[in-house]
Amino acid sequence: MPNRSTPRVVVVGAGAFGGWTALTLAERGVQVTLIDAWGPGNARASSGGETRVIRSTYGTRAIYTEMAMRALARWQAYDARWQRGFLRKTGVLWMVARDNGFARASIDTLSAAGIPIHDLTLAAARQRFPQVDFKGVSTTFFEPEAGYLFARLACEHVVERFVAAGGSYRQASAETPLAIEGTGLRRLRLRDGAVLQGDVFVFACGPWLGSLFPDVIGRRVTPTRQEVHYFGTPGGDTRFIDAHLPVWIDVGTRVRYGMPESARGGLKIADDTPGPSFDPSSGQRQVTPESVSAARRFIGRRFPALKNAPLVASEVCQYEATPDSHFIIDRHPRASNVWIAGGGSGHGYKMGPAVGEILTELVLGQSEPDPQFGLARFTAGWAQQRWEKKWS
Repeated sequence: MPNRSTPRVVVVGAGAFGGWTALTLAERGVQVTLIDAWGPGNARASSGGETRVIRSTYGTRAIYTEMAMRALARWQAYDARWQRGFLRKTGVLWMVARDNGFARASIDTLSAAGIPIHDLTLAAARQRFPQVDFKGVSTTFFEPEAGYLFARLACEHVVERFVAAGGSYRQASAETPLAIEGTGLRRLRLRDGAVLQGDVFVFACGPWLGSLFPDVIGRRVTPTRQEVHYFGTPGGDTRFIDAHLPVWIDVGTRVRYGMPESARGGLKIADDTPGPSFDPSSGQRQVTPESVSAARRFIGRRFPALKNAPLVASEVCQYEATPDSHFIIDRHPRASNVWIAGGGSGHGYKMGPAVGEILTELVLGQSEPDPQFGLARFTAGWAQQRWEKKWS
């Protein structure tokens, strides 16, 4: 039962950040109301889609390595409790065309954190993964504790567990832009005319944060259009299933990544390059012929047996990127009871359980915001600082 001495919390957004925050708060006895405009894991959300990579490799950005370890531990614990198989630990094969220090820095950072990492020679990689053509690759390494997550299904289940823990969920949309009066927020007006009251409000609305907070967020979170494709494998060919092919990330002039044959019955491929700006509410989600052709060329080169593979499915999702690829997890500068979380920048989904813990501690006054995720970094004094990009 909710603890009446704790605040009443309203969480807006039932994606990876918001859903896990609501569940973590509810499990600690907090009275929580969670809302989402189209439902958890919906096709317009940054947390939608079939699968997401989970890995701890971030070069020298140890804060994300630590957060990924924290998230992985929670994914494993919940997977053991729920018995739903949302986490698939296949490992991640990294293929780097020209090592600019990222590979060595990643290996050193993971080793220092006690995370297993295997530095493979090209000869060893070819022997271990004969279905892969390593032409153009100079460095390979393997992260055995990594893998992928079933994104949409997990989002839906997290909300189910939240409700089972005593939380209240409804499909609803907040009015935009949000009007902050005085030093706090007491009521949240919804587009259907209803009003939600609370003591603390958490906005984890991904690509919609800019429209909710045009003055504080605005273009600091930019939705970009990203296309994902699934290519069919030969019938009965087991070389591309989890048992024989891990998640793979190819770092070349562009960064491409994919998963073994699982969801949608095909090998997944996506290009990490930020696409054009995109309206997540009204944007059309048909894939382009150019994107399909580029994906097909790459698949045929890196996985020769799939040169003529049929396209079996595609989807259009979006990143919600900050200029430096760092998350935003901070208090609203003019509202002490409003927290903002977003800027997943294409690498945020796996961090949901860890972000949920972080926001729960912030809401309950058990910690202070980390300046690396703070809004102050966007002010004039911080604007000149060069931040590492997520693959550099």
